[in-house]
Amino acid sequence: MGLENIGHLCPGFLGAGLLFFIGGMTLCMAQGNIHYYEFVLKESNFTRLCSTKSILTVNGSFPGPVIRVHKGDTVFVNVHNHGYYGATIHWHGVKQPRNPWSDGQEFITQCPIEPGTNFTYEVTFTTEEGTLWWHAHSEWTRATVHGAIVVLPAAGTVYPFPKPDEEEVIVLACWYKRDLRQMVEQALETGEDTPRSDAYTFNGQPGDLCPCSNETTYRMLVDYGKAYLLRIVNAGMNADFFFSIANHTITLVGLDAAYVKPVTNTYLVISPGQTMDVLVTANQTLGHYYMAARQYSNTKPDILYFDHANATAILQYRGNYTPPSSPFFPSSTLPSYKDFIAVANFTTRFRSLASLEHPTNVPKNATTRMFIVVSMGEFLGTNSSCNGINGNGSKLAASMNNISWVNPPIDVLMAYYRNISGIYEADFPNDPPSSYNYTGQDLPINTALPMRGTKVKVLEYNETVEIVFQGTDVLDDSEAHPMHLHGHSFYVIGTGIGNFDKETDPKGYNLVDPPLVNTVEVPQEGWATIRFIANNPGVWFMHCHYDRHLSWGMDFVFIVKNGDTSAASMRHPPAYMPPCTAPAADQSLRLFDFSDEKLNTFFRT
Repeated sequence: MGLENIGHLCPGFLGAGLLFFIGGMTLCMAQGNIHYYEFVLKESNFTRLCSTKSILTVNGSFPGPVIRVHKGDTVFVNVHNHGYYGATIHWHGVKQPRNPWSDGQEFITQCPIEPGTNFTYEVTFTTEEGTLWWHAHSEWTRATVHGAIVVLPAAGTVYPFPKPDEEEVIVLACWYKRDLRQMVEQALETGEDTPRSDAYTFNGQPGDLCPCSNETTYRMLVDYGKAYLLRIVNAGMNADFFFSIANHTITLVGLDAAYVKPVTNTYLVISPGQTMDVLVTANQTLGHYYMAARQYSNTKPDILYFDHANATAILQYRGNYTPPSSPFFPSSTLPSYKDFIAVANFTTRFRSLASLEHPTNVPKNATTRMFIVVSMGEFLGTNSSCNGINGNGSKLAASMNNISWVNPPIDVLMAYYRNISGIYEADFPNDPPSSYNYTGQDLPINTALPMRGTKVKVLEYNETVEIVFQGTDVLDDSEAHPMHLHGHSFYVIGTGIGNFDKETDPKGYNLVDPPLVNTVEVPQEGWATIRFIANNPGVWFMHCHYDRHLSWGMDFVFIVKNGDTSAASMRHPPAYMPPCTAPAADQSLRLFDFSDEKLNTFFRT
């Protein structure tokens, strides 16, 4: 239902208020401000690690521009594609109530914005407060097309902690020496593993410890005695990061644009897709101190094929002193690459504020329960001349409940809205096809052979959903999985190592103050349970935020049906959506079997 039809629900809604839904209730807010941004996607030359290459950027910057709003504001972003291939932009963690048309997921909620065209996103902020981010959601384009979103408290409200003196945005990301798009396409074609990064970056710079980088190391200037709010984004493609500041403690106060009870520590660990708000006080001797990040490699101890780079930035005190020959490094506080105990000691401390000003609304029961096995696997090949993973043409795959997602030729949202058959199947299973010892050794071959499919899970409006994500050791390849849900936040009510026990593990669920997030990391050889209310009608993507796993099929779609009123129904599409042209769809049709006649029925050229 369009905005013009819901003004009677919020007097003066058109231009004077915001409408959103929590737990089935319709809430009106005082009008926020409206902001306008112009994003120009274009190729730009950047020099890193002693060589120059062309990368796709927004407005010529890496990372891209920061969007700054107050809670309740609305942003219109006009994206002009001056690049060489189609792309979309996703507003990560923004719920976009009733408006999946602006969610920005390629072939899920829209088709790509083709070169030489533009599309305007309407980004509506409602309950989010803290730090989020935006990024491309087309193949691996987000490696260089991303930026932070700062959501300040609504006018007349304050932080639930002492106001910091200043703030700083820190975006952690990856850098690849070669053409990433070309490398990924080759890997997907041959079925081999996808490329690893050559370095990690702080706000676009690798730092002093990487070749040809010390003259451009990012510096954050601070004054002794002041408190600083660091807004940290993990924009890395496939890497969790440990983060620490030499000689300083840090206090986590926000996670995925929701406040948490303060967690004070000497380090943090942040998964791809996650954002964290962290307080640090400049209370050390005047000098230079490294902020450092390194990968937490959550694979088996004997797997060492990952990027060992230590990215650095410098926390530099202002004042009259002799600069040190080298900044202090957090040697004793930055955990080692495989330190899973350090991860558990940090992540198990997350709790929502659960205060009067920031209450929780944890569903006490679930009307729909799903047990989703997230697993690696392979598609068996028959051509021994191909490389593959076994030299016989086999290709790496990933799946959820043994279904490996395949992009359709037109976006799922348009197919759902137009009631076009044959694009997806509404039978994503609530359980895996068989039960086995998910984290056991030497698992039978049938556990590693997923089915290709474009399957969605349909939910009734206001349905309460519980999902238990279960990791596996299939192919002797256990890894963590940062699972991200579009269109909703969810409560993480439990997590553990090993196989989930449906009798004993629920007894330990936290239904009082669990963290409210949009991304949860399922531990290596472990499980995590989430709950949310499906109160946002539309089409919403659920996927692993390791792009290598996403590319291999560890994703599926929720369709949340309309409620009984216009205010609880999905909005109509805008006047213009990027058309689904044959060349754009060809990029994702490697596994989809459609005849030319059927494709011509769907494509609008």
